[in-house]
Amino acid sequence: MTVQQKLNPTLQPAVEAVLGSLLVHATQALDELTIEVLAEHWLAAAKLLAQSPSTAFDQCVDLCGVDYLEYGQSEWAGEETVSFSGYSRGVEPASSARLKFGESLDMGAATRPRFVVVAHLLSYTHNWRLRVRIACPDVNAPMVPSVAQVWPTVNWFEREAFDLFGILFDDHPDMRRILTDYGFVGHPFRKDFPLIGHVEVRYDPEKNRVVYEPVSIEPRVLVPRVYRHDSRYLGKGGK
Repeated sequence: MTVQQKLNPTLQPAVEAVLGSLLVHATQALDELTIEVLAEHWLAAAKLLAQSPSTAFDQCVDLCGVDYLEYGQSEWAGEETVSFSGYSRGVEPASSARLKFGESLDMGAATRPRFVVVAHLLSYTHNWRLRVRIACPDVNAPMVPSVAQVWPTVNWFEREAFDLFGILFDDHPDMRRILTDYGFVGHPFRKDFPLIGHVEVRYDPEKNRVVYEPVSIEPRVLVPRVYRHDSRYLGKGGK
């Protein structure tokens, strides 16, 4: 069993002292400290967090992207709270699962940036962790500075975030796709990317090569099964 490490009470004061005005916001929840910095200050903040002896974040153990499109909305909501996992075979049109090539979703009155970069830092010296959120200011061309010069391990993490979310990392040494094909259209972890994709790939024995064809399956969304109250098997006293 994994034991959750308790939050060190000296971590937040140390981070606040090191970052100063670069720190936008700090939150403690579930024994984890999460801070937010502006994209324009991310590289400077990363250098301070890594090089200052009072924080000494030697390693960035993970970095990923987040897409908040349609955040707070759910196409899975049933008539009442579902207490067990399960989905029926019913189909209903809803959100991005029904999207086809060229279609998009309306962000509506968004209350937060759509794209956010999240980095998880680790200090071997102090044995503590930090979660950093960096919002991308431009939704059409999301970009934050690369921190590969601070933590070389994030090189592939940033490429993965670019490949899957389309988030660019300024001054990255090798900003290429890393998981999908170089001819891949779009970014598959974006919320407006069709679940069925854009093309199908198969091997053609006659052409002796892999061919791309328009996707042939229809998009569908499974409707969550609703578990209604059933008192047939209750014992005495309704238990």
